[in-house]
Amino acid sequence: MSRVHDMGGQQGFGPVPVVVGDEPPFHADWEARVFAMSSALLRAGAFTVDEFRDAIENLPPETYLESSYYERWLMAMESLLEEKGLG
Repeated sequence: MSRVHDMGGQQGFGPVPVVVGDEPPFHADWEARVFAMSSALLRAGAFTVDEFRDAIENLPPETYLESSYYERWLMAMESLLEEKGLG
């Protein structure tokens, strides 16, 4: 069963389908590792949730649209770590 939700923040992208049920949380092992790394870095204070979200939202539009969810997370983490001299 899937439901459709409107996407906030951006105009013109239409509804976003949300799959509920047997969908795995990660589609590949690397996605789970990116999630774990971001969680550890957030807990360690390497960056804040707001900084992380801002880094994702400030990816170039073509990069943002061509990338998967966790690819965006990875690029945001790399950007923040480099910016803070931790990379």
